[in-house]
Amino acid sequence: MPSKSILSSGIFTGILIGSAAVGGFLGWFGGPRAEVLKPLGDVFLNLLYCAAVPLVFFSLSSAAAGAGETKRLGRMAALMLFVFAGTGVISSCLMIGAVKLFNPVGGLTLSAAAPNVSDSVRLGQTLAETLTVPNFSNLFEREHMAALIVFAILTGLAAQAAGSKGRAFRAFLNAGAAVMGRLIRLIMGYAPIGLAAYFAYLVGVFGPQLAGTYGRAVLVYYPLAFLYFAVGFSVYAYWAGGREGLGRFWKHIWPASLTALGTGSSLAALPANLEAAGRIGIPEDIRRFVLPLGATIHMDGTCLAAILKIAILFALFGREFSGAEVLAGAVGAALLAGMVMSGIPGGGFLGEMILVSLYGFGPEALPVIALLGTLVDPPATMVNSSGDTATAMLIARLMEGKSWLSGKPRRPDSPEPDEPNLSEEGFEEKTN
Repeated sequence: MPSKSILSSGIFTGILIGSAAVGGFLGWFGGPRAEVLKPLGDVFLNLLYCAAVPLVFFSLSSAAAGAGETKRLGRMAALMLFVFAGTGVISSCLMIGAVKLFNPVGGLTLSAAAPNVSDSVRLGQTLAETLTVPNFSNLFEREHMAALIVFAILTGLAAQAAGSKGRAFRAFLNAGAAVMGRLIRLIMGYAPIGLAAYFAYLVGVFGPQLAGTYGRAVLVYYPLAFLYFAVGFSVYAYWAGGREGLGRFWKHIWPASLTALGTGSSLAALPANLEAAGRIGIPEDIRRFVLPLGATIHMDGTCLAAILKIAILFALFGREFSGAEVLAGAVGAALLAGMVMSGIPGGGFLGEMILVSLYGFGPEALPVIALLGTLVDPPATMVNSSGDTATAMLIARLMEGKSWLSGKPRRPDSPEPDEPNLSEEGFEEKTN
């Protein structure tokens, strides 16, 4: 297990950056042969996925159970949705400006080989099947993460409402959250090897496509995504916590960002994100509530990609991507893809199907944007994941006021001043 001092210092971040660079060089010189290293990355990704389900459950349920009062939880949820939607609109508008300045189509052509697209997408039924599952055992499948989130929040609220009778169960939820935090530290010890393997695979296998037919579209997306990551999140962090908040954000966000960039999974980066949020100083109930939800419904990087895909489809089919109504509709479609479809099993592909259906494009348009989605996925996921921490800081600022970040950074495994004591008397005093 890596020591606390190494994980919390810049040493571990430097190790991760170095491993990603080594993996990139291996992929560049090895080409498609670098795919042989992918199993080493799969080990890291699979361990994170296995830990993600119990981590999400214990984080959300303990946050809901320890919220103290339902009013605070409701206010937190309302602010979260407001901030998520606001940052999604900002990212969408930035991509609209980028596609207006640079033509993203380049050498893209429509493919005749296209998967079947149903004439209508039963969105209501799909959402119902996403937010709930018929069997309890289905909750423990990663594909049903949105249903797990709903169940975890309801479990936490029920534990809080149970009063003294739910005291032991509330203690169990908090203990589970602490244990999962320790487990993540163990898994992150393997991160340098896992990330190096994944970066080698990404560069070796997808490098030729990035520089080929899709080169122009990628050249629009990648710089803007990294610019939004560097400048946009700096603005959010500074507004949330001033210079102190800005410094803490960039000091601690790198392990989570590199994990998201290398694995292409917000869920895989969630453990590192929770760790980073704790070291930044985000209150425990906020980070445990916002970050798991953000990994499912907050997707600024996906909004950037959705606008790019819509603009490309308009250009390919000879439509004019201009006018207030068209652009506003594109922003709405991007929010739908980023905040709704991301929580649905196979939501990326379903989101692309909906974009095609919304604008009446033919099924031959689907493989064009589907492959583009794969190519832009690494930076999109990095923006999605790191944006969860940045917006959690904004929510903490709105919830707690300007002084929320005052004091020294706290270790994520040390108790907060308002963290419930796990003894029966201390817990009962906090939650009742």
